[in-house]
Amino acid sequence: MVAPKPKKKEWGIRWVLRILLLGCLLWASLGTDAYQAQASRWGEEQQLLAQAWAYVDRAYVDPGFNGQNWWQVRQRFLARPLKNRQETYRAIEEMLATLGDPYTRFLDREHYLSLQTSTAGELSGVGLQIAIDEQGAVRVIAPMEGTPAERAGIQPQDEILAVDQVPVAGLSLDEVAERMRGPSGTTVSLRLRRQGRIWEVELVRQSILINPVRTAFFELPQGLVAYIRLSQFNGNAATQVRQAIQAAEARGVRGYLLDLRNNPGGLLQAAIEIARFWIPKGNIVLVKDRHGILEGIPATGEILTQAPLVVLVNQGSASASEVLAGALQDSGRAQLVGTRTFGKGLIQSLLELADGSGLAVTTAKYLTPNGRDIHRQGIQPDVVVGEGPVPLTAETLGGPEDRQLQRALELLGATLSVAQGIPT
Repeated sequence: MVAPKPKKKEWGIRWVLRILLLGCLLWASLGTDAYQAQASRWGEEQQLLAQAWAYVDRAYVDPGFNGQNWWQVRQRFLARPLKNRQETYRAIEEMLATLGDPYTRFLDREHYLSLQTSTAGELSGVGLQIAIDEQGAVRVIAPMEGTPAERAGIQPQDEILAVDQVPVAGLSLDEVAERMRGPSGTTVSLRLRRQGRIWEVELVRQSILINPVRTAFFELPQGLVAYIRLSQFNGNAATQVRQAIQAAEARGVRGYLLDLRNNPGGLLQAAIEIARFWIPKGNIVLVKDRHGILEGIPATGEILTQAPLVVLVNQGSASASEVLAGALQDSGRAQLVGTRTFGKGLIQSLLELADGSGLAVTTAKYLTPNGRDIHRQGIQPDVVVGEGPVPLTAETLGGPEDRQLQRALELLGATLSVAQGIPT
């Protein structure tokens, strides 16, 4: 998809996005002449650690660095006798751990490339998006549709206790994810906990090509409406949503349902582009940097439809899903139906280190256009509807047992009746 051509006044915003968006930050310079002079006296291991420190020093969202003197942290770790690359990697991991932020982490070369691949739309594994909560537990954000994890009945908020009998306590997110990945056809066992129940499940890994959009149509008394299911914000998402809307408009639909349930997020830029398909004016999201400065990312005025819209969300809707849902809610463009969302309002940027490894660093946080903080709070829907006894899967989403969808259809029908002047 070719994004709407930005106006000249948006140049500053495009520059901010290049810094903040996942996978779009690569700094070529490490610092002042004095820093370079000092670096020339270090060995390769110290230089790599100092590069990681400098990235965090310049970009990390918390200028207080978790209440510590970040310069002293640097000096303490540089004083270590780093004999080889593995010792340097461990030192970088320990240094980042002092920030108390599970999303800011070191990525060896394989993990760095894998993370870039997963946002491009293809990966191999079991199909789980995971996070570490405030207590250090590894939890499922959401299973991806049509994957081994979803078919096994794994649900949002399930806690992962072990992978192949290895406890995950103390492991980083990427270490847990790496243990779950592997060649297609191989197996991996997970130990899970849900509300006191502990069980084991064996999954067969598969190659997962993520096609994030599927559509359906419902005939209401008020007219035809389109259902667009968006499962992830990857590199294909905006193009496919645009095509879905254009196809629906060609059929003369009267309204839309946008389903973001169990969508764990992905690329912020994709969420912004999709929001611009619906929202005619105002900000899509507010980005707050480490200095507390807010930068609004605006709509372009080039919407694809004015038809009424209802959005479905749940506790598996996270990150970029919350950006899109919050923008549609704050702008008055859509009503939200479902349950409170996950609550991840931080932006990570990928930074490549000199040896091809990298860092994922929390560089900013985002707020809804009305200034609501998403992180750890989530977004409360306008109409709260529980999911019911039938788990949400690729087969049950959008079906007759999907009571959240049924309520959304009722709401959309009522909105259309008001717009058409039909008594309800």
